[in-house]
Parts: sequence; C-alpha cells; structure tokens
Amino acid sequence: MPDEFSNRIDQAFRSVQRHLFMPSASADMADYDRPFQIGYGQTISQPSTVKRMISWLAPRPGDKVLDLGSGSGWTTALLSFLVADEGFVYAVERINQLKDFGEQNCIKFGCDNTRFFLAQQELGLSECAPFNRILVSAASATNIPIDLIHQLAPNGKLVIPVVNSIFELQKNEYGEIGYCQEHTGYIFVPLII
Repeated sequence: MPDEFSNRIDQAFRSVQRHLFMPSASADMADYDRPFQIGYGQTISQPSTVKRMISWLAPRPGDKVLDLGSGSGWTTALLSFLVADEGFVYAVERINQLKDFGEQNCIKFGCDNTRFFLAQQELGLSECAPFNRILVSAASATNIPIDLIHQLAPNGKLVIPVVNSIFELQKNEYGEIGYCQEHTGYIFVPLII
C-alpha cells in the first residue's frame, strides 16, 4: 500500500472515531480491538479487520461506493471520508432499526455524501450500480455472489467475507475478473438475502 494512501487511511481512522458509532453501553470500550454487539444479532467489527478491508478496497476520492451491511454506519463514515466530497457512499442495511441508527450516526458526524437504503429482495443496490468499490461486512455462506460482481464497474474492486475468508476481487478495464486474492482466518455474521 503506497504511503500516501496508508496516511489517508490512518487519518480516516483518527477522524471517524469508533465510539461515535457504538451503542452508549459499550462506547467506552471502542478502543479495544474486538467486535461489539450493536443489537439485532449484529456487530461492529474490530478496527484491525475494518482497516485491512478498507486498505484492500482502496477507495479513492471521487469513487462511488456500495457499503453492504452498513450496521452502525462506522464503515460508511470511513468510506465517506476517503471518497471525499466528490465521491458518494450508498449504504445498505437489512434491519430497519440499524439502518436508522447508522443513518443518524452519519448525519450527526456530518457525512453529506452518503445515502442509506433498507435492503430489499435483491443483494446489493442494482438501481444505483455500477460501483467503483463494494465493501461487504457480512459473510456469504458459499461463494462470491454474482449479483455483486455484476454491480461492479470495470476496474472496480469488491471486498467480501466468504465463510472464514475475506476475498479481494478486481475487475479489469474490460469488466472481467482480473484479480482475486483470498485472506484467511476471519469470522463475520452471515450475509442474509
């Protein structure tokens, strides 16, 4: 990872403080590198995992990003910071109360380049596709969903947990899968369609 991008990631994590996106009962433990419950059987992932996933995703200023499984809004706000004013983040959450929680957290934080959606029957957000980057924060049970690959723009990147791995996938300029890397040893809540 180039130093400039690494510095931007570090700056995002300093600016978008995790405790602002956690339930008040656990917010004082936000500096611990572990996941915490945010209600409805969902978690806010541990910072080291989120940092690695966002580093692999490599969002750039101006990117159009899909944040699938946005939960408390923390990853949405981190992505919002990284794509800057010229970019936009589309956050999708399947649990209405968490969608509202994440949206309110991002409003309070001042994210003006985000929009929140309640998940429907399809996976992703095809009406707003294609996306330059797609981040998924829940684990697919069997494989990388083809619906998300279809929603990825040429030269786009997808980072998604599958079973106990995180896959980093990139399309080439022709819209074909040009790169796929597996990172093993992770546990996520399941991706539910």
